[in-house]
Amino acid sequence: MASDAKPRVKVPKTAAAGETITIKTLISHKMESGQRKDGDGNLIPRSIINRFTCEFNGELVVDVEMHPAISTNPYFQFDAIVPEAGEFKFTWYDDDGDVYGTTKKIAIG
Repeated sequence: MASDAKPRVKVPKTAAAGETITIKTLISHKMESGQRKDGDGNLIPRSIINRFTCEFNGELVVDVEMHPAISTNPYFQFDAIVPEAGEFKFTWYDDDGDVYGTTKKIAIG
């Protein structure tokens, strides 16, 4: 488990119904490709975030598959249409089976 993995998300607190908003996400994670060796010559196990998803009120908005070439601390910015008040759910999946997540609510105003 990447104990230092920390998800961060920026979502507006309010939007008009049908408005397109910009969402910014970043997770602090020391990606490890599995190809480097430690000081004793042993391979360091692969540990990368391999998938990121975003849902709004249970409906999939974004689903991204990542591979070893992805950089440390992956950052994504994307637009989403907000049809109603609700909650965005953000989930990052690690190679070792760990899942990191956070949620953000948005109101119609």
